[in-house]
Amino acid sequence: MTGRPISRRGLLRSALLGGVALGLPGCAPDDGPHRRLTLATGAPGGPYHAFGHALAAQAARTPPHPRITPVSTAASVDNLRRLAAGSADLGLAMADAAEQALHGAAPFTAAPARVTALARVYVNYTHLLARADGPVRSVADLAGRPVATGATGSGAQVLAGRLLRVAGLTGGRAVREQRLGLAESVAALRRGTVDAVIWAGGVPTPALSALARQLPLRVLPLESEAEALRAAYGPVYSAVTLPAGVYGLTAPVTTIGVGNYLLARPQVPDRDARDVLRVVFDRWRVLLREVTAGARLEPRFAVATGDLPLHPGAVAYYRSVYG
Repeated sequence: MTGRPISRRGLLRSALLGGVALGLPGCAPDDGPHRRLTLATGAPGGPYHAFGHALAAQAARTPPHPRITPVSTAASVDNLRRLAAGSADLGLAMADAAEQALHGAAPFTAAPARVTALARVYVNYTHLLARADGPVRSVADLAGRPVATGATGSGAQVLAGRLLRVAGLTGGRAVREQRLGLAESVAALRRGTVDAVIWAGGVPTPALSALARQLPLRVLPLESEAEALRAAYGPVYSAVTLPAGVYGLTAPVTTIGVGNYLLARPQVPDRDARDVLRVVFDRWRVLLREVTAGARLEPRFAVATGDLPLHPGAVAYYRSVYG
């Protein structure tokens, strides 16, 4: 049985004071083979699916060889529900959805989910895309139009709902939401059955790069919406920049950033959680290459998990890194 989750603030305070010992009562034994861990990922073709399968493959090749089985899901919200129900041991989720689950906010009002964080692994960039030859030239132009807002059960759909609310696109100005995953969203924008797509993922997202080579795109800036989301929901949101060159952009575009967490059930043995992190940090270049270009993973970034407490096995790993 694992010990009580420890907050990242306590971990950082201990590290900065020179590694004062943190009690980790009830840690699981470190002998015997690893148990097999089920990792809830996302839909095929999406970044969570790619990251999860890459992590499982690298774990099989990298000592101490934790055993990971990735499973396809609808992504963040679905993954959090699976973790809460015990049908997954590990999962990937966007930070805003994870905090909703932790606090029992919609769509998790039935009961808060007891989940812990292993790491913040990378940042999602919000993409609000329209056809360059289409009628959408600003966020306000979305009113009343069909917009792909992410698949049901995805973190993208949670983010899209909040974005539309802070942009005032509710009531009589509401968009006609189409609950579509990434592949379906791309196909719908190409066909013209939606006027815009809201997507959150790494940069570049391969499916969007492929679309931009076939169809000129307009990428809408979201700087004011990033500020509004941060004011309404806290530092889980930040302003980030899509660089010139991606998707045919001739200049940088400011948009909304939100972290992605690798999560674990509190019942995952401490040794297994620690060993999964060893693989993540040993092989981060390979893992992040699958989802976002040019990103790095460092411990001080990884422990920034907001309200989500760190798993005790993660605490043990980071203490070993900080010394």
